[in-house]
Amino acid sequence: MPPSTDVRRPRPVRGERLELSIESLAHGGSGVARRDGYVVFVRGGVPGDRVIAEVAKSKRAYAEARLVELVEPAGDRVEPRAPHPGAPWQVLPYERQLAEKEAQVRDALSRLGGFEQSPVEPIVPALERWRYRNKVEYSFGIEDSGSLVLGFHRPGRFDRIDPVADDVLASEAVNAVRERALEWCRAEGLSAWDRRSGAGLLRNLVVREGRRTGRVQARLVTSAGELRVPELAAAAGADSFLWTRTGGVAETTRDGETMTVSGEAALEEELQVLGARLRFAVSAEAFFQTNTDMAEVLYGAAADLAALTGRERVFDLFCGIGTISLAFATAAGEVWGVELVPEAVDDARRNARANSIDNAHFAVGDVRRSLRPLLEEAGPPDVVVIDPPRAGLSAKVVRRVLETAARRIVYVSCNPTTLAPNARQLVDGGYRLETVRPVDMFPQTPHIECVALLERET
Repeated sequence: MPPSTDVRRPRPVRGERLELSIESLAHGGSGVARRDGYVVFVRGGVPGDRVIAEVAKSKRAYAEARLVELVEPAGDRVEPRAPHPGAPWQVLPYERQLAEKEAQVRDALSRLGGFEQSPVEPIVPALERWRYRNKVEYSFGIEDSGSLVLGFHRPGRFDRIDPVADDVLASEAVNAVRERALEWCRAEGLSAWDRRSGAGLLRNLVVREGRRTGRVQARLVTSAGELRVPELAAAAGADSFLWTRTGGVAETTRDGETMTVSGEAALEEELQVLGARLRFAVSAEAFFQTNTDMAEVLYGAAADLAALTGRERVFDLFCGIGTISLAFATAAGEVWGVELVPEAVDDARRNARANSIDNAHFAVGDVRRSLRPLLEEAGPPDVVVIDPPRAGLSAKVVRRVLETAARRIVYVSCNPTTLAPNARQLVDGGYRLETVRPVDMFPQTPHIECVALLERET
């Protein structure tokens, strides 16, 4: 037998630079290229690009790399409006973004869920393509010149913060609060927290905006230490200002002790769903959809698919502060919400009282352990609404949902790659996947939201 002529190049190593052609986009937004069949995911690359990419990670089946030089741009690539690591798809025309997201939903359902004919509806486009975020978390850092900056983590680097001159996903009001806070901290000579050594004071600035109420809240996160925080609050110019001090080594805005420096501790916001205008008090660390306009569209889609008539018993799993629960309560017989975070349940109960809604009930608990007791207390539901974290549902939670024998399951997903296998598990358990409606909550990014309807086979 003659010797093989199939000589493959060795796997690339970290730091190696490769010239590649981007073929497609992966879930998560990276460009997909191949070198002799070996897959390279290129952050910043889009289909049609010819690039020089530097390898950051090299594994047996694939490598991860970042774009360092654009040799030949794709024909439909557009100039980004402003540097922004949170808006990597702004180099794609918006119509192309929508097409890619809808295609990725179909791909996930086919490849990960085994649905040969997946019932995916046309994606619902965003009402606003820019400046739509009602919450932004900025990080303090030091640039090479030694100047204090306030911006975002450099992609792939936990210890480098790139400044932001204009956050194109946030409103002018949020940008102004960030700029005034940074100017004051620079004038005071305050230090940024060093993510390697653990020294330094300033960690994060979280800015939230009530898009319907016009209120802006800022929350400063620092290490243990003292500063003239009332003066900073006055300089920042937000309607309310909170201060969180934490001693943790991990970068998170959810740990530590929070005090209200000025204004109210909770931010007021409104949503209109099913013709009802609901007002919500959102605590500093509570989850609230970051695109207010599209949250109304998303929850409206969920309500539409639930087909409520005013008589149904609804279970809302992972209910948070009660946004879906209270919206559904206006058109259902009763709603029962379950949430693991006690503070969120407190918010949900307060929000129910504030909106004079008395047919919504909330309980603290892990869905896996709480669903059986809820069935015993409330009785079987007609509709189950599920809005889980990105990781989706565990097999045990799926089994608990199947035990409810609800006529309809409305699954609100922020991750098609976990929606797909969960949908398959539910279908194998006796349901039929009726439709999946993608909703573009986050223009200029690869993130995708979907609402799926599953109906029980009779």
